[in-house]
Amino acid sequence: MKKRFVLFTVLIFSMYGLSAKQCVYVSPKGDDRNIGTREQPLASLSGARDRVRDLRQRKELKDTVCVYVLPGDYYMKEPLKLTHEDTGTEQTPLIFTASEENRPVFYGGIKLNKFKEIKPNLWRVFIPEVARYGFYFEQLYINGERRFRAQTPNHGKFYLVRNVEETILDKPDERAASLAVQKIKLFPSDAGLLDSLEENGTDDALVVFDHNWDVSRKRIQYVNPRDTAFYLTGKVMKPWNPINNKSRYVVENYRGALDAPGEWFLEHDGYLYYIPLAGETVEHTECVVPLINKFVAIEGEQTTGKHVEHIRFENLCFRVAGYNTPVRGNEPAQAASNVEATVMLDYANHIEFLNCEMAHTGLYAIWFKRACSECKVQHCQLYDLGAGGVKIGEIEINPDSSEITNHITVDNNIIQHGGYVFPCAVGVIILQGSNNAITHNDIADFRYSGVSVGWFWGYNNDTRRSPSVGNKIGYNHIHHIGWGELSDMGAIYTLGESPGTTVSNNVVHDVYSYGYGGWGLYTDAGSTDIVLENNLVYGCKNGAFHQNYGKQNLIRNNIFAFGILTQIQFSKVENHRSFDFTNNIVLSDCGSIFSHPWNLPDVWKKANILMDRNLYWDMRGGSIEFEGVSFHEWKKVPHDINSIVADPFFTDPVHLDFTFHSTKNIRKIGFKPFDYTKAGVYGSPDWIKKAKLDPAIIEAFRQIVVSREKNHPQMYGY
Repeated sequence: MKKRFVLFTVLIFSMYGLSAKQCVYVSPKGDDRNIGTREQPLASLSGARDRVRDLRQRKELKDTVCVYVLPGDYYMKEPLKLTHEDTGTEQTPLIFTASEENRPVFYGGIKLNKFKEIKPNLWRVFIPEVARYGFYFEQLYINGERRFRAQTPNHGKFYLVRNVEETILDKPDERAASLAVQKIKLFPSDAGLLDSLEENGTDDALVVFDHNWDVSRKRIQYVNPRDTAFYLTGKVMKPWNPINNKSRYVVENYRGALDAPGEWFLEHDGYLYYIPLAGETVEHTECVVPLINKFVAIEGEQTTGKHVEHIRFENLCFRVAGYNTPVRGNEPAQAASNVEATVMLDYANHIEFLNCEMAHTGLYAIWFKRACSECKVQHCQLYDLGAGGVKIGEIEINPDSSEITNHITVDNNIIQHGGYVFPCAVGVIILQGSNNAITHNDIADFRYSGVSVGWFWGYNNDTRRSPSVGNKIGYNHIHHIGWGELSDMGAIYTLGESPGTTVSNNVVHDVYSYGYGGWGLYTDAGSTDIVLENNLVYGCKNGAFHQNYGKQNLIRNNIFAFGILTQIQFSKVENHRSFDFTNNIVLSDCGSIFSHPWNLPDVWKKANILMDRNLYWDMRGGSIEFEGVSFHEWKKVPHDINSIVADPFFTDPVHLDFTFHSTKNIRKIGFKPFDYTKAGVYGSPDWIKKAKLDPAIIEAFRQIVVSREKNHPQMYGY
């Protein structure tokens, strides 16, 4: 083993041109008072950073600096913070690296003592830090798996709001109210919840509401069982998406809700209670809880403009970072846009994360926020996330265009299982950012959208213009999105004017919303000059493509198949050209071909759109209706003058083989076959296998769809 280690070290030196004095070592058995040699290693990443700084100040560094982390488990007491003082150069980068075969793991938490069984199916453990110092946490992991706080109804189920009454308490002007009270009325059948809350106390109870595309997390201020209601305080509800009688909610974190295997509850006296899952034993249970909420913070200097540059992280694993809800709770925010990440970057260039893992978080995984460029996340696995995977750019438009984040590459990553604290979070989101590339990722098992691009509602004007241009969303596999929890979502969702943006060669499937709006490709709210081509989209609740409103978008050469309620949707008539829809294949086995919202049957007839050279086919047989008329009448609108109703001759679409056994009919519309198998991750067989969802997860998703769509028995694969 010693010879293999020496050989690996020599290879590292050879690869980066290092001499022995350019490498700093970190070990689980190290000490930050050591000098950082292999014989006297350091104990932490922060200790290695300080050692490198010391060597720089003494001018002993003349080449690439390698911080080599030995295998083992590390427990972080604070995030690694890097500043301009730690910057490298293109020729002499700072590299935090480890063995690819035996990657070290950094935990942002602490391991608890063993549980004790206090009665059948109830364990507890005493945590002195909670009792003595008020330490509190909201996430917990048993044997490397997330467990959920006690809630009612139990995980995966919801209450429905009966009614909401809002009273505005502070109205400083006509445009905004800063303080309001919401009275949430319950159905009589749910009244037992209020009795349980009154008996157990509401000091720590948290109500989580799902309302359309938003999530609100609020603390209960008062319970009134006699009126079957409880009260919340906070900002006035947004008129475009308030909590109402279509909203659903759960109440978590009170002792009376602790009634199901896998649930836990933390008392302020220091005792943590847990109901074990079947097969779990005290002897073989390891429990870890978060201590910190961030792993890494990289921040350059805004005042001087000095960036942190040329730093690479590779072959490192980061697990367990928390999130604690503020006293006032969380107001709704689309895409959890204001939620931070476990890795935060500002004023940073040429920062890379290669073959790393980030898991078990309360936040997003990585956020390239302000003034970041030429950074990369590649061949990383981001999973079990409290929010989403990767965020790019700021929420607000920075008036200094030089500080708009740009040229971030997110390539060949597995980004799965998210939204556990903030269900409205997104797999990858570009806010105010330009010329970024989101490619070859597998994005799955999120409650809202898979990829979101742009953060500008409406069209550019003389005072405000969207900087989110030139983004590339290509060759991604995005699937099992929504889970019937939120509404108004798209596997790929766009906002605002976006010249140069492309959405191409993606495979999208299994998008299922709670109410309206489970779409595959969704151009919303002013999406402009976007090209969507060579995408395979199937199995989406409300259709493969929907444009709410936008301008001059090109939808061409796509395969759109097996929408449950409809195949294609369009919502708003505008004077300008909304989109061109050409050379596409639209295949259905249930639902309608086209859809319009809000009972507006003349949308398609009045729209300024170009639809032509498309192929339509319905596997149920018989004639196809186009907005209630025959294809012949539809062409008089005029739409689809050169389109056809014909079998596309897919090899086996029922089993999702969309290759062609004949191109006779698709040649008539100018459709060009594309290799959709290239979408998703690439590399070793093990890496590709790792991206495949557990069959149990796929089946759970399927059961949700089947249970709610009993009127559509011909759905593909169901």
